[in-house]
Amino acid sequence: MNWNRQTPSAMPSHRYRPYDERVPVPPIDRTWPTNRTTVAPLWVPVDLRDGNQALAEPMDPQRKRQLFEQLIAMGYKEIEVGYPSASQTDFDFVRDLATQDLVPDDVTIVVFTAARTDLIERTYESVRGLPNVVLHMYTATAPTWRSVVLGHDRDTLHRLILDAAQDVARGGDATPGVRFEFSPEVFNLTEPDFALQVCDSLTELWDASPDRPVIHNLPATVEISTPNVYADQIEYMHHNLARRESVILSVHPHNDRGTGVACAELAVLAGAQRVEGCLFGNGERTGNVDLVTLALNLHAQGVDPMIDFSDIDSVRRTVEYCNRIEVHPRHPYGGDLVYTAFSGTHQDAIKKGFAHHHASAETAGADPARHPWEVPYLPIDPRDVGRDYTEVIRVNSQSGKGGIAYLLQSGYGIDLPRLLQIDFAKRVQQATDSSGAEISAEQLWELLQEHYFHHGVLQQWTVEHLANGDRLRIRATSGEIAVNGDAVGTGPVDALARVLSERGIDLEVLALTQQSTTSGRDAQAVTFAQCRVGGRVEWGVALDRSVTASALRAVLATVTGTAAPGPM
Repeated sequence: MNWNRQTPSAMPSHRYRPYDERVPVPPIDRTWPTNRTTVAPLWVPVDLRDGNQALAEPMDPQRKRQLFEQLIAMGYKEIEVGYPSASQTDFDFVRDLATQDLVPDDVTIVVFTAARTDLIERTYESVRGLPNVVLHMYTATAPTWRSVVLGHDRDTLHRLILDAAQDVARGGDATPGVRFEFSPEVFNLTEPDFALQVCDSLTELWDASPDRPVIHNLPATVEISTPNVYADQIEYMHHNLARRESVILSVHPHNDRGTGVACAELAVLAGAQRVEGCLFGNGERTGNVDLVTLALNLHAQGVDPMIDFSDIDSVRRTVEYCNRIEVHPRHPYGGDLVYTAFSGTHQDAIKKGFAHHHASAETAGADPARHPWEVPYLPIDPRDVGRDYTEVIRVNSQSGKGGIAYLLQSGYGIDLPRLLQIDFAKRVQQATDSSGAEISAEQLWELLQEHYFHHGVLQQWTVEHLANGDRLRIRATSGEIAVNGDAVGTGPVDALARVLSERGIDLEVLALTQQSTTSGRDAQAVTFAQCRVGGRVEWGVALDRSVTASALRAVLATVTGTAAPGPM
């Protein structure tokens, strides 16, 4: 081992037991390693419940409604919408779904409850009037949870679960269209014989049948083992569950070890038919399993995921807005940079791959968008998910956008949004290519002003706060355009867009980000505006001591795409 010169670390690894001393896995006749997934499982997004409870700032009703509508538009047919007995906000949201007829006929609503009589009754009250409902009851069953959290032995806990399940059954008698789901929470740390005993008893009590199956959802609540161990546990249940044809076997992997996606994929190979998770993997601790990655992994293997990700940037924007959490730039399939190559060797291979792909499609007389895909470094065609090829190869003359962003932030306190970094990097690359020399922070600042700052004058503006919005009165110029008028909008920027519309300028604000460059009396607000103007996406940047003026000037800058230095 003289080639491995690593030495023991100072970390107290001895405190932790290996998984085979904690996770009881019975011997099984393992078949999952040779199986293949050819059909997508039933996906069940839990963003509105499990994902929401993991947010530092839980979603308000408007954001919950927006995310719900996004999930519907993408094609999800079973959606967990809340924990109505634990939160008035969740209760009211479920009631709104029912009373405002917001749920399509082919969509099933899932509601979550603990195994307690009053909570079960409150949950049934919330779903009154909804035609297709799954009532999802959970109880932790693992030994540590039984002894430390619940204070029950196996027999006592099983009795508690059965009593609650009878409450569920009684409520179901008065609720047409309801089906039942049970989660033995921390299943992956529960003795297999106990998990099987509890699940089978509920299958019988709830009188499961093929036309009214019970869902047994088996969570890897806290990941502590490699994914193959979870697959063995799932296959054991798959082979041994009573009335198997009357049971939908579901999984709910978390991501504590960073292997949630692998756990879900192997679980499906092992017999799981249903997967609960969140878009982009939001959830407690390191998150729930990521439904975006799971679905597009199938797509990349030629299997229809049965969910529409053809505009992944729109999906991501909605999730980021509703969760108030940004998706990482390197996130599989959905990150800003996952289809982008900075390395020259990668760029060369991708360029040749594109040429080969189009030549092959032409020879076959096929549409390149439908022709079999074999391009180096790109596991799927970016256009499948609504991305453009212009972002795949970007040249930055040695340093990339990260270096550009660092110089602007350290020298001027300007932290460019990711998408603006990408756009600005193209202009920097053009400048560095033409000069062949190093570009300084001062030159970057001048280039930023040249291309993105407002070229014109903001002569006069006032904002009047009304009951139905804000009235903006404005006199300004932007290039050759005079912007004079007033309008009412949801805010000053929306009102400005309406004023511009009256001037025949079609403008949609896609993103508006504001920062402060300094603190104290000399603080200035910097605004970055991304707008669609006449079908083109433009960026504008503005600095001003007034936050509102900064926002107005940034939007005006996108109208001309020209520049003039701003105050600094």
